[in-house]
Amino acid sequence: MREDAVEIAIQCLTFIAKDMDQLGKFLAQSGAGPEKIRESAQDPAFLGGVLDYILSDEATLLEFAAWADIDPSAPAAARRFLPGSAPD
Repeated sequence: MREDAVEIAIQCLTFIAKDMDQLGKFLAQSGAGPEKIRESAQDPAFLGGVLDYILSDEATLLEFAAWADIDPSAPAAARRFLPGSAPD
């Protein structure tokens, strides 16, 4: 399941990166610099933060789910398998 979580998080990152407004918001919230995104995308903890960003706004979550053609609950389910998630 962790591989699926990583795949969903990378889809989220792709979704964020395609929209300059979303990317700006994400960079501001995460504190990451644009030059570090590609490198950070290999870090499971960073990918958990990407999912946190998507999950923090319902409109963004729904827009992502429609864009990726996935169930809107998939990012929340994936979040449990990456570092930094709250224990059940």
